[in-house]
Parts: sequence; structure tokens; C-alpha cells
Amino acid sequence: MPSPVNSIHQTHHSHTTQNTESQKDRKTVLETHGYFLGKTIGAGSYATVRFVFLFINFKMAHSELHGGNVAIKIVSKYTAPEDYLKKFLPREIEVVKGLKHPNLIRFLQAIETTHRVYIVMEYAENGSLLDIIRKESFIQEQRARKWFRQLVDAIEYCHERGVVHRDIKCENLLMDINYNIKVSDFGFARTYVKHQNGHPVLSETFCGSYAYASPEILRGIPYQPHQSDIWSMGVVLYAMVFGRLPFDDTNYSLLLKQVSNKVTFPRDPKASSACKALINKILAPLKVRARISGIRTDAWFNYTTTDKAGSSKEGSEVSQIRVPSRDAITLVTKKQLKDEVKRKEKANAAEEETQIATQSPETPNRSEDKIKDKK
Repeated sequence: MPSPVNSIHQTHHSHTTQNTESQKDRKTVLETHGYFLGKTIGAGSYATVRFVFLFINFKMAHSELHGGNVAIKIVSKYTAPEDYLKKFLPREIEVVKGLKHPNLIRFLQAIETTHRVYIVMEYAENGSLLDIIRKESFIQEQRARKWFRQLVDAIEYCHERGVVHRDIKCENLLMDINYNIKVSDFGFARTYVKHQNGHPVLSETFCGSYAYASPEILRGIPYQPHQSDIWSMGVVLYAMVFGRLPFDDTNYSLLLKQVSNKVTFPRDPKASSACKALINKILAPLKVRARISGIRTDAWFNYTTTDKAGSSKEGSEVSQIRVPSRDAITLVTKKQLKDEVKRKEKANAAEEETQIATQSPETPNRSEDKIKDKK
């Protein structure tokens, strides 16, 4: 006859094994939707006047529904600022739901849980434009023209639908498997409306990155957001062709002075006069700044033969493009923020994550939702 003590231990061990197996079999919220997380592909942040909050992770995932890899933006409710959760995040989801263009990262689904908000989107295999510039030092004009045309197409599509991006920069221009531009990160995007007299409503949210911001934004005055998008596109074009940013964002006073004057060009790399002329049209005061219609009729934009000026250099020095800084603003360190994020996530890890709501693209077409096998 077995000892009562042994029987008790055997029963306890059996229950422990069953509980462990039950936990292993239990699917996460994402897995119930057919998403299986893979590697981390990036991290994001949200900036206020005095602090930068690190609370966004980007992970690659395999999707059974879409038949391929997707990217998932993961926003922690525990560490995200309240104004981001209540203002910018809902606005981002509402905006991207209605957009579908070959040069925009496609929104697939949003899932809200008690712990996080997951935004599922198209996965861009070849990194960002910034990655390419850093690798090659600068972009030859023929490729720069192709990518700039795609950027103009995408932003014109958004503007025609009353959407402004407000954070156009090289980091947010991703590359698909065929190295086509995919505009991403609509975290600061919004819809804009026109007054009855036809004039656009001005924006008073001064967002984006200093090095790409228009003079109006840097001066802190109400601005036309679609015209600020065009300015940012001009900075992107300059960055591609010359492998550096046109303005020094390490000193705010100097930055204000630079954006108020005519843009200057380095001696190297060489660029065509037509390309420089277009950049001058875009990086210009608001009253004379080129509109998208003017960009489309520009000589350089419509050039069709092979360019000789501005070829990429193999093995050249590292690009001079820098991550935009915040001069004269007190910022907490990334290490402090990451440690705080880990602490808060750990404190709430014991609470089970449950789904609250989901959102899908407007008027979805299931036949188009399958991601083609790219192998």
C-alpha cells in the first residue's frame, strides 16, 4: 500500500504538470487571430516638449490569414502617455483604415487588448531609405528620381483624400522586396478640412523631426500641414542626392537661421543643376514654395534618360545623416526609459491579457489581402 505522503506528492505533481501543459496550449490574443510573433524589427518613441517616451515595439510575424509575413506595431498601454493613447493613436488607426496605395504601407488590422494595442501592417523586407543612404553614402539621381516620384505619388494620394502625414523623413520611407518606396508611420497624421471660403484649416500641433520640419513649424506658428509635408519631401530629396541633411539640427537658433535662407549645396557629391533647382523650389518660403502640381511639371522630375551625375560610391565613408536631436531640451536617457518600461511591464505581467476590440481596413477586399509568396 503506498504511503499517504507519496500519494499526496504524486497528486500535486500531476496537477502541476496539467497546469503547465494547459498554459503551453493556451494561445495568446495574437495567435487566436493567426499571428505568430517573430523577431523584433524596430522600436519607436513619442516625443513631448521635455521627454521622449519609448513604448513602441515593431515585430515581424507570420500571418496565416494573409499567407506571409506582416509587421506588428505593439503599443504598451502601461508606458504610453495618455495623450498618445487618447489622441494620436486613435487618429492614426482611423486615418490608415481608409488608405490604400501601392506606395503606402498597407494597414491590415488593429487589435486592442487590456494591455496593448497591436497594429498589423504590411511588412517591408528591405529596411528604410535611411539604411540605404547610410550604406551607399548617397543615391544616384536616376534612383533618387524614381523614389522621389513614388513619394510624391503617395503623398498626393493622401492629400487628395484630406490626409496629411506630418512626419515624412528617410526613416519612415520603407522598401519592399522590389525596392519600391512604402511610406509608413502615420503616428502624427490627421485629416484636414477646408473653411467655407476654401482656405485650409491651420494645424497647431508642432510635430515631426526638427531636421525635416518646415520654417513655420520651427517658428511655432499655425501652419498649412500639406505644405509642410512638401517641405519635408524636399529634405528627403536633398538627403538622397547628397547623403546628408540640408540643415544642422544640433543648434536650434542656427537651424532657424538656415531654414530662413536659401539652401546651400556641397561640392561633393556632384548633382545636376536641374536637381538643385527643384530642391530650391521646394525648400523655399511658404509663399513661393512649390505645390505638388508644380513638382509634377518640373524638368528634373520628368527627366527620362539615364543620369550621369551623382553616382553611388562603394565603400565610401558613413553617411552624415544623423538622428534628429533636441537642442536645449532636457531628455531622459534611453537606458532610463527602457528600464522603466521593463519595470512597468513586469509589474503588470501577471495580469492576463484579454481582447477588447478589433478594427479592419474600410471596404476590405479579401481577394487582395493575400500577401504574395515572395520566395
